Amino acid sequence: MLTAIAIDDEPLALKALSIICEQIPFMRLAAIFTRPTEAIAYLHREKTDLIFLDIRMPDITGIDFMKALSKPVMVVFTTAYSEYAVQCFELDAVDYLLKPFSLARLLKACNKAADLQALRTPLTGPEPLRTSVFIKCGYEQVKVMLEDILYIESLGNYVQFFCKDSKLVARLTMNEAADLLPQQNFIRIHRSYLVAKSMITRVDKQTVWLNEKALPIGEVFAREIYQYLKS
Repeated sequence: MLTAIAIDDEPLALKALSIICEQIPFMRLAAIFTRPTEAIAYLHREKTDLIFLDIRMPDITGIDFMKALSKPVMVVFTTAYSEYAVQCFELDAVDYLLKPFSLARLLKACNKAADLQALRTPLTGPEPLRTSVFIKCGYEQVKVMLEDILYIESLGNYVQFFCKDSKLVARLTMNEAADLLPQQNFIRIHRSYLVAKSMITRVDKQTVWLNEKALPIGEVFAREIYQYLKS
């Protein structure tokens, strides 16, 4: 999972980016900033893999901001101006997106960042085997066995966990729900659905089946699903 922030002096641009980012399953937009100075303080506190960075801003340009970073963080520039592209790539920017950009174009940039992160990440041993997760439902923390979870559905600012013998509603986004669960056991198939790999009984062009339950495959997520089926 890529953890990202966005810096842009235009609030509407940040809002548009936030909406698109919700559709990318392997990337979480953790924070947005209209002032670069606030982002600097955040970067000192929080682990961040990727920055979506505007160029023309009042306090400091995005190019100067990238030069001033005290530790290596991947950068995707997002700007309305094409004339800075060569300079940005000379700084080893991951990508250079011209506003307004499409989901497909953003996804391409995020795939490049994910590939770079994989190359930079040292090989480690397997994660400790987890068998359960605690889910906050209202004022309670409910223990749920991972083997009982069939799938999760987005309900706006909430998600619903469909388990073998019960249903649970929690105040989480889909990205937050995905962070709770081990990636080796679950896969995002649609912006609104996350399913247990072990529960998948068949897949066709547009549908994942959990026995007789049919769930749609989102266009953005099809590549990951078919890669999983080939593995």
